[in-house]
Amino acid sequence: MFESAEIGHVIDKSSYKAEEAALREALLDVQYELKQRAEFPVLILIHGMDGAGRGETLNQINEWLDPRLIHTAAFDKPNDDARERPWMWRYWRELPAKGRIGMFFGSYYSDAMFDRVGGGSRDAYDKKLFDILRLERMLANDGVLVLKFWLHLTRDSQKKRFKALEKDPATAWRVRDVDWEHYEQYERIKKSAEHMMRLTNTAYSPWLVVDGEDASYRSLTVGRALLSALQQRLQMDHAWHPRSDVAPITPPLDNKLLLESLQLDQDMSKDDYRVKLEALQGRLNKLTRHPKFADHAMVLVFEGNDAAGKGGAIRRITQSLDARRYRVVPVAAPSDEERAQPWLWRFWRQVPGKGKVTLYDRSWYGRVLVERVEGFAGPADWMRAYYEINDFEHQLHDNGAIVLKFWLAISADEQLARFKSREETGFKRFKITEEDWRNRDKWDAYKVAVCDMVDRTSTSAVPWTLVPANNKYYARIKVLTTVCEALEARLGEKGKTAPPAAPQK
Repeated sequence: MFESAEIGHVIDKSSYKAEEAALREALLDVQYELKQRAEFPVLILIHGMDGAGRGETLNQINEWLDPRLIHTAAFDKPNDDARERPWMWRYWRELPAKGRIGMFFGSYYSDAMFDRVGGGSRDAYDKKLFDILRLERMLANDGVLVLKFWLHLTRDSQKKRFKALEKDPATAWRVRDVDWEHYEQYERIKKSAEHMMRLTNTAYSPWLVVDGEDASYRSLTVGRALLSALQQRLQMDHAWHPRSDVAPITPPLDNKLLLESLQLDQDMSKDDYRVKLEALQGRLNKLTRHPKFADHAMVLVFEGNDAAGKGGAIRRITQSLDARRYRVVPVAAPSDEERAQPWLWRFWRQVPGKGKVTLYDRSWYGRVLVERVEGFAGPADWMRAYYEINDFEHQLHDNGAIVLKFWLAISADEQLARFKSREETGFKRFKITEEDWRNRDKWDAYKVAVCDMVDRTSTSAVPWTLVPANNKYYARIKVLTTVCEALEARLGEKGKTAPPAAPQK
């Protein structure tokens, strides 16, 4: 895999000078076209052997291009905030927007590879590499142009470069103790890198291995590759899109749908509700103050028919939580900033740290519900979203988060009654909009989309809880009970915080 980068590529200075000016001009032209069209972002990952010119290459790109349109992020060991969240979280936060270039100096590949070099297991390494494959496929499907460079040096060349840098007082600071440590681990690093590139060299994000010994050769090679990739993408007549010829979802032959099996009317009196509410809220408060909860986060997702009572259910949860521990994220149509990013970006940003709770009032499921039904996303986009959602939620779960998803279901007649009540009550009128009435006209289409959503994203680790919600008291108690039971199961407190059962009569 590194053979061609170890044969001593060299560009003489006159050849370099003859090409540099034209290359820089062409790169600026495509950069400004990229900005003007703002159809896709570019993500550049710079990796390689110590001493192969990674920092110099990053600086060279910033010098040749307009640095105002480049976001550079350098990653070292994760800090406390990053350690409290899934390992990909810090990389999602730094992704470039459409029309811009992002450069990662070190990246998720560094995390994976150096964990392996430091003694991590092959299975753990491969798991991280497959996490990366899923991320890069997702980015590519969202139109991100991902360019990955590995700048290579032989072991002898690496030693020679370190010695030369140390000899000159002006450059001695460039060689750190860790560089010599990596020199001693050269063969292990090379072997791990080869395995990494073999598994992650894909059509949508291939690796380019560059001989890093000669600075002129390295700079021109990286510059040409960047120019060629940008020109190729920009020459397309329109923004890049993934394939749209997807297999259709086959409806059940008897047209029997999951939601129709719910008994939406459930009995619960107001007096009964008040007693149970107080007990459950105290139970939840105690659980979120449990010492073991500091090792977990909690993510609560609320979806449902318009006027099904999502806000009321959320308030009954937050009333029992320490205000410093939770955050409610209301999700509406994406802003211009959010539309310029991969679609899951705005949800990754809100992922809670350990010991914290985030409640989503609507969520990433808008991609397979409103965007599907209203035609804002094509079949290829919302079909792949099922896979991407499952991947996202399982990353949260694997990092210790307790992820609960609630669909609050009401009948069409109950919804109509609640709409009219909101219109007739002054302090509730803000809750009803023209969009709510338009969505009601597509009741059957939403019902089919919800059933597909549950079938494709309800997993053993992150299941859906379907809540009959014609009786708002029953719905709130159902949600609180589910949250408490899930917390007790994860914290090993099952049955310890629940009130004693009533004596049998």
